[in-house]
Amino acid sequence: MAPDTLFERIIRREIPADIIYEDVHCVAFRDIAPQAPTHVLVVPREPVPGLDGPLDSALAGHLLHVANLVAAQEHLSAGYRVVINCGRDGGQTVNHLHLHVLGGRAMAWPPG
Repeated sequence: MAPDTLFERIIRREIPADIIYEDVHCVAFRDIAPQAPTHVLVVPREPVPGLDGPLDSALAGHLLHVANLVAAQEHLSAGYRVVINCGRDGGQTVNHLHLHVLGGRAMAWPPG
């Protein structure tokens, strides 16, 4: 059995986080090392390892919907970026699917 991820411990409130949204499917909280003025993580309660699955399409859609709700809640009307890192080479550092909602400044391209 794999050890619990940091995100599972945040979801269970074992580790403090600045939670700004939650429902029965996911939790959204501020990143502790923000890469933009607004940097929120949207994390499913279900421990899905990454975008490469297994991932239910309804959950995937809900996570994107919540990313949009978070952007509105954070007043990111000028625009924002949603990032999903997948795998080591994709920059994923926690093996629990999560969406980064980044905003509050203009985003550069290419991203990395």
